[in-house]
Amino acid sequence: MVDLSFFTDVKTLRDRARRHIEQGAITFGYKADREVVIRLLNEALATEIICVLRYKRHYFMANGLFAQAVAAEFLEHATEEQEHADRLAERIVQLGGSPDLSPEGLLTKSHSEYVEGGSLLDMIKEDLVAERVAIDSYREMIEYIGNDDSTTRALLESILAREEEHAEDLVSLLNELGR
Repeated sequence: MVDLSFFTDVKTLRDRARRHIEQGAITFGYKADREVVIRLLNEALATEIICVLRYKRHYFMANGLFAQAVAAEFLEHATEEQEHADRLAERIVQLGGSPDLSPEGLLTKSHSEYVEGGSLLDMIKEDLVAERVAIDSYREMIEYIGNDDSTTRALLESILAREEEHAEDLVSLLNELGR
């Protein structure tokens, strides 16, 4: 027989749900330090916005023999980075915070840099560096959050998976251009 004694009885769950109803998704079982999580998510948001801007610049500035194919990849990545930013902003609001979308201070909060790159090869390398920074940043955030906030952890893990795909795409482009 399965031991179910660790589950909270339904009456207690219902009573807890009615108390502090104004806290929305933040319930008794939330264990993370919300202020720290919101700060981390705002840093991730700034990073994603900087990545969108850099990828968009690279999309518009790409030129040369392989420019069309590489520019298409830049645009795809910019679109996906914007989706990440939107999902991060939504989670910040769910946690009772405010997404910091102010242009002032974006670069200081962002983990990645905004480097324009002179050539197509330089642009790819700068984007790859930024993806690698994002990968390590997301891994550290995931490790910090642990099991204290499973929703934020799942969000960060899904974004991390896409960032790893972006890095792999960029390595493939570097290899193709290197031939």
